Amino acid sequence: MTHLMMDHAEDPKEKIIREIGDITGLQLLNNQILLATYIRPQKTKSGLYLSDKYLEEDKYQSKVGLLLAQGPSAFKEEDGQWFAGREFNAGDWLVFRPSEGWNITVNGVLCKILQDIQIKGVVDNPDRVW
Repeated sequence: MTHLMMDHAEDPKEKIIREIGDITGLQLLNNQILLATYIRPQKTKSGLYLSDKYLEEDKYQSKVGLLLAQGPSAFKEEDGQWFAGREFNAGDWLVFRPSEGWNITVNGVLCKILQDIQIKGVVDNPDRVW
């Protein structure tokens, strides 16, 4: 499937944050990070509707997630070679391999716990990646 910009009734970042609610009781260890899995809406900006099959596949094949929390040593390194001084903050859309990490549900929202080094990139819009 080619690159599709989706028709969002609500900003996807705001929607995830609203749906997941308070996660202050969840603490990650070491270099672990928590990402909310991006699930596309059904309708594209061009008016096409994705089938339920495509949307179901996002649960397993999504390659982008919203950074929600990170452990105390996530994205920190002494030599600065892996992340080159880049800062990552809650609300960043991060790219990863779908096969990596651990799928969990937090407050009813599908999420993934990964190690910081499993992140492959950052995007400004989750629709850029599929």
